[in-house]
Amino acid sequence: MSISNFSDKLKKYAELIVKVGVNVQKNQTVVLYISVQQQELAHLIVEEAYKLGASDVIVKWSDDFVNRQFLAHASQERLENMPDYIVAEGNYIVDQKAARISVVSSDPDAFAGLDQKRIATYQSARGKALRPVMRATSNNELAWTVVGASDKAWAEKVFPELKGQEAIDRLWEEIFKTTRIDQPDPIQAWKEHDEKLRSKAAWLNEEQFSALHYTSPITDITIGLPKNHIWEGAGSFNSDDVEFMANMPTEEVFTAPDCRRIDGYVRSTKPLSYSGNILEGMEFTFKDGKIIKASAEKGQDVLEHLLATDEGALSLGEVALVPDPSPISQSGITFFETLFDENASDHLAIGASYPFSIENGTKMTDEELAAEGMNVSQTHVDFMIGSADMNIDGIKEDGTIVPVFRNGDWA
Repeated sequence: MSISNFSDKLKKYAELIVKVGVNVQKNQTVVLYISVQQQELAHLIVEEAYKLGASDVIVKWSDDFVNRQFLAHASQERLENMPDYIVAEGNYIVDQKAARISVVSSDPDAFAGLDQKRIATYQSARGKALRPVMRATSNNELAWTVVGASDKAWAEKVFPELKGQEAIDRLWEEIFKTTRIDQPDPIQAWKEHDEKLRSKAAWLNEEQFSALHYTSPITDITIGLPKNHIWEGAGSFNSDDVEFMANMPTEEVFTAPDCRRIDGYVRSTKPLSYSGNILEGMEFTFKDGKIIKASAEKGQDVLEHLLATDEGALSLGEVALVPDPSPISQSGITFFETLFDENASDHLAIGASYPFSIENGTKMTDEELAAEGMNVSQTHVDFMIGSADMNIDGIKEDGTIVPVFRNGDWA
């Protein structure tokens, strides 16, 4: 099976990423993180960005094989210490207010079998070194987007019955469908989608629930929400008031929880691909905002290293609502990639809150954020909890209960 008009669709995709994803402005620096396998898409993105007037497009190539060799063989000293040039590059990106495009296409099992402790050590050191970039990104000071591209190892994981080019084509089809490239005018289609999600976020912002209560046959958890929290859907705005689309696809509206008020238990409903490993059947028990018990049917070791990242990794930083009838959920496909799977399902995130999820949060210090119930952490990992039998109630300050979701869809 080959995709008809593949090169036309890929060109449209590159255009969408540059115009809607990060909305490149004149004289802006653009940084593109992309696999060496995705040269064709990279060239199209670079071309489109320069067409829109970018001053500089910096391409940061990555390679699963090279990364695996590094994690397997680098000295402990190197894993613990980032070279100065990485720190300098991060600071440069922030100073330039660069637009960041991340194209995910890695093998979900890229680092399976490696020593998890080494991976965790490296991720922690890198997280510290790139803290200014992560902070500017999570404050929406910069425009940023995460998108997908089909690669052999990932495609064969998603479609195990297919091999090689057939699997690659099949995954491209799904990527084009979920990002609306199959529609006559993808850019217009995204505008309409943006408005629809905004209206849901506007309703939730008006309600200002004090907490959400999630119930399903495998979940019963109450998650507090901070005062003056802000729900967002689809598009965001950077500090220059330029709209961008942080995730494509996206089907969610999300905010931050009050990380001090989380009680109950929750079980994941989809596999999670995290740091080159697959985790399945995760269960968490929360008391007073902290995870007091955590287990995984697959990937327990990886999960324990994630939760040991820092104090904030023992709580939540995001609650996101995604209707079960969403296109990705209805496709019945598990993508083994959070960008897609989180848009098929209600999800929560272990770790950091986005400061923009609360009024004036982007102007607050870490201490001030924590005082408002916002979670501060070096990590932010989404996991999926939604299903067709998930009910969610909004609980008002005075105890009034308002149905938000019934049987996995907006009530």
